[in-house]
Amino acid sequence: MQNYSKQELLEIKSELVAKYNRYKSLGLSLDMSRGNPSKEQLDISTPMLSVLKTAEDCIDETGFDCRNYGVLDGIPEAKKLFSELMNTSSVDEIIIGGNSSLNMMYDNIVRAMIFGVYGGEKPWSSCENIKFLCPVPGYDRHFRICETLGIEMISVPLLADGPDMDMVEKLVAEDETIKGIWCVPKYSNPTGITYSSETVRRFAMLRPKAKDFRVFWDNAYSLHDISGRSDILLNVLEEAKKYGNGDMIYKFMSTSKVSFPGAGVAAMAASKNNIDFIKKLMGVQTIGYDKLNQLRHVRYFKDAEGVRRQMQRHAEIIKPKFAIVLYILEKEISDIATWSNPNGGYFISLTVPDGCAKRVVTLMKEAGVKMTPSGATFPYGVDPKDNNIRIAPTHPPVAELQTAAEILCVCVRMAAVEKALSEK
Repeated sequence: MQNYSKQELLEIKSELVAKYNRYKSLGLSLDMSRGNPSKEQLDISTPMLSVLKTAEDCIDETGFDCRNYGVLDGIPEAKKLFSELMNTSSVDEIIIGGNSSLNMMYDNIVRAMIFGVYGGEKPWSSCENIKFLCPVPGYDRHFRICETLGIEMISVPLLADGPDMDMVEKLVAEDETIKGIWCVPKYSNPTGITYSSETVRRFAMLRPKAKDFRVFWDNAYSLHDISGRSDILLNVLEEAKKYGNGDMIYKFMSTSKVSFPGAGVAAMAASKNNIDFIKKLMGVQTIGYDKLNQLRHVRYFKDAEGVRRQMQRHAEIIKPKFAIVLYILEKEISDIATWSNPNGGYFISLTVPDGCAKRVVTLMKEAGVKMTPSGATFPYGVDPKDNNIRIAPTHPPVAELQTAAEILCVCVRMAAVEKALSEK
């Protein structure tokens, strides 16, 4: 844009404003703000709702009636299924939770604040200042947990192969107030990158100064392939055991985007030391999570291969949506912006000219398209360069998505032209 004269920029802006106003006059109400599955995706799992029809259907493989109290850490069938999906060596390393892995992560941090963690000498809250490392751009809900609990966040650049491990290793080795790090290791939110095997091994070999340091490994998108070229992610828990660090890893996943986001099943995998420690505290919090829902999922999917077949059906729905957005971005703004092209996950990470992201999101809102707030992918909602926008293509129908992507490109150009004019 700097190569244009002020007069040329004014002429370009006039054309863009006219195009933008035409879109604005349509009175649109589109939502690309969150990675919600579409109705077509939700419909795939509808038969699950009729799996349990009689009282006899509600009995698990041990003879336990899942309508009743009990079974704190999950029915055996569910633990077996998630043990397969999470590649754990034993069902004793699994806890089945409610419908939300985010809830399980929050609970584990709150427990650590109040009671500490296995092998720790005191609760995290006894420290004057607790810190967490946050790869950026990253998942806004992770950051919100820390902000809500008063945990200081330190941004770590997310590179093409994972977090900047030189920085991670240095920080955790020097500062015992750093108690954890957030990770979305496969098809990371929002960039879609997958941690390399070298990065995973470096996590496994970490030597934190804080003996109660924990890696929060959120495998939210581990099953969510799109392109047919599935990224390979090394098993961090098994790698960590090789270096005596098995107690350092907390892994999480759920079926929220496999079955129903509002009624999936979540699970945590960790060392048996961690699991036993956590179960003692969980026993005060709950008598057990929704076992009927666990049973529904197991009876419907049957095994890990059944889950993978389900994910192929999801991919068939999602892939064209990613394709249309990527096509329009390439056609309209490849000269002024860059973006991710992931093999899986739920997002496209768009990098616009510095100082333009907030303006783009505002213009989109005024045109009737809701986006993730600018800055959301950074701690405290502050993007230092104001250039990152998370695109969530999964929920809108293809026709609406195409319109939203076209408006987005107009808004990116408008913001870039406005910025260039302000600098003339």
